[in-house]
This record gives sequence, structure tokens and C-alpha cells, in this order.
Amino acid sequence: VKKGEIMNSIKAVGFDQHLSIDNPDSFQDININVPEAHDHDLLVRVNGVSVNPVDTFVRKSGRKNRLNKPKVIGWDAVGIVTSTGDEVTLFNKGDRVWYAGDFTRSGSNAQLQLVDERIVGLSPKNLTDDQAAAIPLVGLTAYESLFEKLGINWTGNENKTILIINGAGGVGSIAIQLAKLAGLTVIATASRDKSISWAKKMGADQVVNHHQDLVAQVRHLNKKYVDYVLNLNNLDAHWNEIAELIKPDGQIVATTENHRLIDLQKLTKKRATFAWEWMYSKAYFKPATMTSQNQILNHLAKLYMDNALLPINTINYPLINASNMRKAHADVETGSMIGKVVLTGWEK
Repeated sequence: VKKGEIMNSIKAVGFDQHLSIDNPDSFQDININVPEAHDHDLLVRVNGVSVNPVDTFVRKSGRKNRLNKPKVIGWDAVGIVTSTGDEVTLFNKGDRVWYAGDFTRSGSNAQLQLVDERIVGLSPKNLTDDQAAAIPLVGLTAYESLFEKLGINWTGNENKTILIINGAGGVGSIAIQLAKLAGLTVIATASRDKSISWAKKMGADQVVNHHQDLVAQVRHLNKKYVDYVLNLNNLDAHWNEIAELIKPDGQIVATTENHRLIDLQKLTKKRATFAWEWMYSKAYFKPATMTSQNQILNHLAKLYMDNALLPINTINYPLINASNMRKAHADVETGSMIGKVVLTGWEK
């Protein structure tokens, strides 16, 4: 845009059909109208995004007929506030922010995006756009799982153990680190040499293989039961093992939906508690607790500024465009991602 010109359209990456990622039309470079900030909205110039499993599910799942207009998805983002709605109190123009967005709104795979300030935090100054873009969705999911749904306190966990199923993915990478900061003993699962060493790098005390009998492996570590279970992958496959390993009065949380009915009666005698974590719930239903995501993101930023957390981006693509988005989705769809894949910057 030349000086003095008003920008009325911006670049974005979108799709108008739900296609498999090897189809060249699965993503397209498009132009969309510039959105306008109202109420609690921030208009953010997006500098970096990352791709999560949810992105791939939304892209490929849906009716096969062509959409009326291209859909822009993407949740994780880091960027600069360019304007604010008239009810905004938490941020100013020029602030560098990070967030995981809202399931009901247009996504972060665009040069400018609207996002409600109550689910946004100030991004840590010591992280690059590559590093920062990887964190919000998995950081919020891990944090809410541990401290809201499992009810873990930040102190007093010296004799407590958590089993984190799928320790090398995005959420697991942050959950291991946060659980260690809170003083827990962490048993994580991973199945390949690379993912095992990654889980250990994140701070896991022990690593077991989720493709083998978890009960036997955990018992071999002299743990009859664990205090907490965080299930991040394939609840159907692990439910019976979770029910066996959870201690009486223990807590279980899952982030991935089951495909078969799960038998909650397996928890009856142990009085164990089971809960779901869905990071988008607060933006979706807008409860009074919605602003907690602002506080969590700010706390995560402080932990990064204090060098208490490690970055988790492992694959970086240098431009946000359709070609790189297809590569990033293909990476996630392998099902063997370690850490996170991110895209940064736009072609001039």
C-alpha cells in the first residue's frame, strides 16, 4: 500500500472446498476485506501463526460441495494491535500480542484479524515470532487442563505424579514443563526415539510407550497408581488403562473426543473424577471467566520472560501462504509431529 492510500483488502489463506491436503486447491491465496474493530475487539496485524490438529480437522471435515465464500481458519497467532474497539481496556495500539482465537470467527491465516481482548495476552518480548506463534493454543490447553480441570496447585506436589499421554505433541510439550514447575513427578508417553528424547528434554522424569501396555510399564516404575492423568490422544485406546492406573479420588482430564462410548462406571469404586478440556469453550460461550485466558497468556509470557519454559517450535516456514500452509497441514497430518509447526511473515 502506497503512502496515503487506504487499504481495503488484505492477503489471506483460505479454502472453498473441504479437500485432502495433497490437493493443490486445499488452500488458496485469496484477498479479503479489512475487518473493523468494535466493542472488545482488537484488530491485529498477524506476523506469525501455527497449525494444530484442529486446523486439519476443520479443513478436511465438511460437506463436499463448494462453500459460498472462502473460509479462513487458523487459531494461534502473534502480531501487533493496529486498532481497538471502543470497549477495549486491556491493550493499546502497537502492543505485541498472542492468542489462540475463537472457533466462531474468521481465523488467523490473514494479514489482519479481529480478536476479543479478553482471550488475548501480551506476548513475551524475548520470543521471536516463530517461537511465540507456537504457544497460545497448546499453552492455554495445558494450563487449563492442569490448573483448572485437574485442580492442581502450584505448590505442595512433591509426592504427586501425573501421567501425560502423548508427551511430545504441542500440548504435551507445554504440559510436561508446567507440571514440572508445579513440582509434580511426570510420566509421559512417547513411542519413537526422537519423541522420547523430546519428552525428556521438556522435563519428563520417565517415559513409557503408549503402543504398549501402560499399566505394566507404570507399575514397573513402582507406581501402583498415579494422582492425575492428562490424556491428549486416543481416549478409546487408553480408557481401560487410565481407569486402572488412576488412584482413588484421582483426577482425569481429556482433550480429545472419544469415538466409542467410554465406561465411566470403571471409576465408580475409586470415586475418580473425569473432565473434558476444550480451550475454545470460553470464547464460544462467553462466561464471566472468559478473561482468565488473558491472565493465563500473561502468566505464560512471564514464565517465558523468566526463562522458566522452553520454546517448542520445531518446523518453521518463512511465509504465510497457501503453499506453505499445505506443507504445514501435511506435517501435522503425519500424526507424528514433535512440538509445533509455524509460519511467519507475508510476501510484500
